[in-house]
Amino acid sequence: MSATETLLEVKGLTKHFALHADIYSRLAGEKAQMLKAVDGIDFHIRRGETLGLVGESGCGKSTTARLVTRLIEPTSGEVKLRGENLLAFSSSRMKEARKEIQLVFQDPYSSLNPRKTVMQILSRPMEIHGLAKSWTEKRGRVLELLRRVGLGVEHIDRYPHEFSGGQRQRIAIARALSVDPDLVIGDEPVSALDVSIQAQILNLFRDLQEQLGLTYLFIAHDLSVIRHISDRVAVMYVGKIVETGPAAAIFENPLHPYTKALLAAVPEADPDKPPPKLTLKGEISTPIDPPPGCRLCGRCPRETAICSQDAPPLVEVGGDRQVACHNL
Repeated sequence: MSATETLLEVKGLTKHFALHADIYSRLAGEKAQMLKAVDGIDFHIRRGETLGLVGESGCGKSTTARLVTRLIEPTSGEVKLRGENLLAFSSSRMKEARKEIQLVFQDPYSSLNPRKTVMQILSRPMEIHGLAKSWTEKRGRVLELLRRVGLGVEHIDRYPHEFSGGQRQRIAIARALSVDPDLVIGDEPVSALDVSIQAQILNLFRDLQEQLGLTYLFIAHDLSVIRHISDRVAVMYVGKIVETGPAAAIFENPLHPYTKALLAAVPEADPDKPPPKLTLKGEISTPIDPPPGCRLCGRCPRETAICSQDAPPLVEVGGDRQVACHNL
């Protein structure tokens, strides 16, 4: 997908959580440990494209989504929407910006208010942002949203418990679209669904992107999902982005050792093929007070002395690709 304008740019985004020790440790003067959930990441998303953010559970993907939308405040860094830093916005200006960035959550069973009907769920954002004044106008917009996500007028007065998981996620997508956003962030929006339903929801995301010109940050740990929907991919490991680039290049020619190991771990459908040979050893690193060097230290087959001393920066390697590794 050809797009040149940068819609979202993230620079040095960081979120550290203090892990307070028990009362005896604090009385003894021990310092709180720091969990570096997101530790200085950079990425950008061009208008009209889909950036897939992939990595193991616990690597900081969902925290990134919440930082970009300011559901939680970052420790440091910048989140620029069309060149404006969202983190410097006042509460009133941020309320306006929320019309432009919407989030679809992972769990369709807990993200919808069980006491509200579909009409109430979808019309509430319009009321907050003043997009529809009369009941007739709100109902018309809600019916149009339901049509776009594959539901109908018979669903408008039902409650969330009357729907399947896939239908609930369609309602959650419709809610995100109710304020006409430019950027939609999907935080593992298909991981709680059956495989057959996943394909339907992914196709719905793609259809909506073509119809409405949406831009996506799509978060998942399932590589097949990321490959299906993404134009570009960012690979995350223990709070750091280690590789970015076009989806085809990442999947056909991974450069970072972690990306290679991640792809090697995908089960092979052909039973006659030998099992993949993983290139990493040991356990996943911890984000709690990590050492100053590369997060992959102790696991990487390319490791040298410099890896334990300095964290490699994300640098351009050509072909719209960036890699953070000292020993490519």
